[in-house]
Amino acid sequence: MKRRVVVTGLGAITPLGIGVDKSWQSLCQGKSGIGMITRFDTTDFGTRIAGEVKDFSPQDFIDRKLIQRTDRFIQFALAAARMALEDSRLTINSSSADRVGVSVGTALAGIESLEKNHQLLLQGARHQISPFFIPCFMANMASGQVAMQFGAKGPNMCPVTACTASTHAIGDAFRIIQRGEAEAMITGGAEALVTPIILAGLDALKVMSTRNEKPEKASRPFDKDRDGFIISEGGGVIILEELEFALNRGAKIYAEVLGYGLNSDAYHITSPDPEGKGMASCIRMAISDAGISVDNIDYINAHGTSTYRGDLSETRAIKSVFQERVSDIHISANKSMIGHLWGAAGAVEAIFCILTSTQGVIPPTINYETPDPECDLDYVPNVAREAKVRVALSNAFAFGGMNATLVFSQFPLQ
Repeated sequence: MKRRVVVTGLGAITPLGIGVDKSWQSLCQGKSGIGMITRFDTTDFGTRIAGEVKDFSPQDFIDRKLIQRTDRFIQFALAAARMALEDSRLTINSSSADRVGVSVGTALAGIESLEKNHQLLLQGARHQISPFFIPCFMANMASGQVAMQFGAKGPNMCPVTACTASTHAIGDAFRIIQRGEAEAMITGGAEALVTPIILAGLDALKVMSTRNEKPEKASRPFDKDRDGFIISEGGGVIILEELEFALNRGAKIYAEVLGYGLNSDAYHITSPDPEGKGMASCIRMAISDAGISVDNIDYINAHGTSTYRGDLSETRAIKSVFQERVSDIHISANKSMIGHLWGAAGAVEAIFCILTSTQGVIPPTINYETPDPECDLDYVPNVAREAKVRVALSNAFAFGGMNATLVFSQFPLQ
């Protein structure tokens, strides 16, 4: 018998706001968090818009000395973790520390610190490079700092798998608890990649929207006129616990994690398999792991990046898996409002997926204005919808052909 795993705490920082409640309310209202980039001059860039986190004050969550020693992505992780732990009321002390672990993923880690210190090197100011530069830049330091700040001495890991990183982090944490290696895991992802070098690199790849004149309209998953994704920043953390451990301490339970699937397209560095074969296989794997059938799925939180090939492949994958049931499935793409948080996307969207079930409200896919004949499913266009969601999927797909899917259900499942 596999040990059962439940969600007891949520924490998020997104372009829609600081905290889960503010982000969720804005999401359900169809508000966009996409705007003109304010953190650096974008005059010479093709894309000049992003999902920046506004009004983030790290001192609200972190000691001032630690702020000087951490990159922005680590600060997002620490803040989201603090919110999730406070929400769960999980106490980590000397008797429980060895049984509480951390798994926080990221795609590109401390890019802002890398740019800043590399500039000093180019200016001949090598001796001004911070002694904390390397710990700021390292991908695993978000997971490490979360463990150090909250005293979690159990398993500690950091998936670095591009846009599937935090979905892998949550899935791996789920497995760790199932195997009995921990009673609780602080898990999710963080990303801070709204920087000049990343914007320039993605400009060169030509994968981002250039709809600069109307930032709030730029991210339009599954719409016929989609022209690329929007980069964003932020962090999401959830607290997972073994069911009996959570019940024994009287924890509030948001949802149960039922299943996890992961695989690879093994097809192309940036493009998914055109038919969505790898994605479909991943979704089937997660459903099988959950011990349920396609008939049990009510809602899919789509990866939905607003790229032509990605959205088409995901649509084909969903059709392949659900076949004649596909028209009964509610689908929505949070990236239409929050943009693409890369390594943090899966965690933030998992939080929204969980809330969709607990609140009985499906956030819309905004900017769905011109239907694409090849993307013809129910994407909950433009306006939130009340619906009973008992079991939901959260998809994440990434450069390199990485695929990951999580299955969440109401608790108790009714």
